[in-house]
Amino acid sequence: MPIEILMPALSPTMEEGNLVKWHKKEGDTITAGTVIAEIETDKATMEVEAVDDGILGKILIPEGTESVKVNTLIALLLEKGEDAAVLDGYVGATVVASAPAETAKAATVEVAPVLQSSISTGERVFATPLAKRIAEQKGVDLQQVEGSGPHGRVIKADVESFNPKVSQAAVPIFNMSRHHDVKLSNMRKVIAKRLTESKQSIPHFYLTVKCELDKLLAMRSEINLSKEKDNRISVNDFVIKALAMALVTTEDANVMWMSDAMRHFNTVDMSVAVAIDGGLVTPIIKNAELKTLSQISSEMRDLAVRAREGKLKPEEFQGGTFSLSNLGMYGIDQFGAIINPPQAGILAVGAGVEQPVVKEGIVSVATIMTATLSVDHRAIDGAVGARLLGNFKKFIENPVRMLV
Repeated sequence: MPIEILMPALSPTMEEGNLVKWHKKEGDTITAGTVIAEIETDKATMEVEAVDDGILGKILIPEGTESVKVNTLIALLLEKGEDAAVLDGYVGATVVASAPAETAKAATVEVAPVLQSSISTGERVFATPLAKRIAEQKGVDLQQVEGSGPHGRVIKADVESFNPKVSQAAVPIFNMSRHHDVKLSNMRKVIAKRLTESKQSIPHFYLTVKCELDKLLAMRSEINLSKEKDNRISVNDFVIKALAMALVTTEDANVMWMSDAMRHFNTVDMSVAVAIDGGLVTPIIKNAELKTLSQISSEMRDLAVRAREGKLKPEEFQGGTFSLSNLGMYGIDQFGAIINPPQAGILAVGAGVEQPVVKEGIVSVATIMTATLSVDHRAIDGAVGARLLGNFKKFIENPVRMLV
């Protein structure tokens, strides 16, 4: 029997991925540990290694295929001396495995392989060969046909039941020269799904505090005098450290809602939002409260670079205990962030802005940073959230406390 190669689950939350590239071709000899393919998840592109030895007998899912479900059969490996004739019966089974139950019958006949039909706008329509042939015979524009097959593919029944009058009446009229559609990436789909679920299922509430940054900025300048330009400490590094220490100090806030239990953390693995092309990713500074500012700064630079290159390992962006989002570098003064489930909170930090302040009846100027805490009310009550922000403010306004 040939050895089945399935679409791997490269992270605990992965449901589907894009098969970007095959590194081996049919007939190539494979040894365990050999990189055979590249898979794109919502966060990164990762190499997949073979588990067994053999000969790559048949590639069932071609490179470039998008939205391949986890555990879909993507290739078959022949054992040493095995006859290639045993591969013939696997094509139909592969298609059914990747198709929803209600479309399995149609998929068995039509889906493999899937063609990408080019249309005049430059977009792509995913259609089966039979659907494409019938569309050409009937003069049907596949762009107007709504697919009911796996992942929205157009199948035979969709083309045969297509009514151009109904379809055109239902489509809003746009001036095609004034807009263009960009196909959603896996990352964008996952971001949309997770944040929608977060807002719908987590009872958010928000607390805001203003912090003076002048002592922190003075300390930062003094520290950076002895550092090379590429190794200097940023304000964000101080914020990461201050939030981590505030969470450890405020034990009731360093938690996660588990439906039937409250999980308390003894340390802080800080997820820090980093903007990348097409979305964002949250690399993790692990044990952030125990690390020096220099260690946090060095790790954050490395993680941010590899995040933008799509080279983070799953364990480097999954499993954080609390999140930080800083848009101060974009000139944003204040904002509220959406909680990254299953975490119980996220701190949104704006830019430091010079403002008049009154101290003991005297007006002076200070650099003020606004921080807004979003918390899961199931896990953290208002008083606990207020204590957390109060402790964060103390560390920010007296940064020497972070060094003791």
